[in-house]
Amino acid sequence: MTTKSNNTAGVQGPKLVSLADLCAELKIKPREARMILRLAVSKKHEYPALSDAHVPRQPWQWAKGSKALTEAKKALTANQDA
Repeated sequence: MTTKSNNTAGVQGPKLVSLADLCAELKIKPREARMILRLAVSKKHEYPALSDAHVPRQPWQWAKGSKALTEAKKALTANQDA
């Protein structure tokens, strides 16, 4: 009788930053953030990594340290300054 060990418990994927995390960090409402990000995704020339990373009808989340996360922060803070 053989038993399998649970090796998947120690394996972790890349750390993800959710929209809720980003909103808490930037002190912005999630609804407003989603509207801003949808507009930013449509500006592919200005936010290319964000546009490429976004999948419609999927949660807004990014790998920690990714270029798409940097562009998302840039889009959200640029809108706050205006």
